[in-house]
Amino acid sequence: MARNNRLDTPRETGRTLRPNFDPEAFGRLSERFARFLGTAGFLVYMTVFVLSWVFWNAFAPVDLRFDDFPFIFLTLILSLQASYAAPLILLAQNRQADRDRIQVSEDRVRNERSIADTEYLTRELASLRNALGEVATRDFLRNELKDVLEEVLDELRGKSKSDTEK
Repeated sequence: MARNNRLDTPRETGRTLRPNFDPEAFGRLSERFARFLGTAGFLVYMTVFVLSWVFWNAFAPVDLRFDDFPFIFLTLILSLQASYAAPLILLAQNRQADRDRIQVSEDRVRNERSIADTEYLTRELASLRNALGEVATRDFLRNELKDVLEEVLDELRGKSKSDTEK
């Protein structure tokens, strides 16, 4: 069978030697890591780890100690952890700032739409009030009908008096 040479579909590339990873996956990992670093559980784990390390290397038999008093290896481990934690926390903060920027932009658009809708409704209400001012209201009609009725009754009374006088 002939090879597919369609121009509307991309050609599959061969294998690459470099690793293929999702950039969002690393961002999600950094956010999870930063979220964990901000918990009380992390503080408890680190406190237990450091205290265990110090007590083991201070009070264990000399043959079983692996990091004597200045605890240089512990300092190295904590420095390594901090050197990875700081950039991951910054990456998580940048991703959150991007989400906040998008949210602010969407809020701005929503507010502009709300203001436009409010202005439209205000104009419509004003035009309805103007149109209503030109239309006879119920009270106005009632008063006019009363006046006309009184005039008709007066005319009828006037005719009936003239008929009785004749």
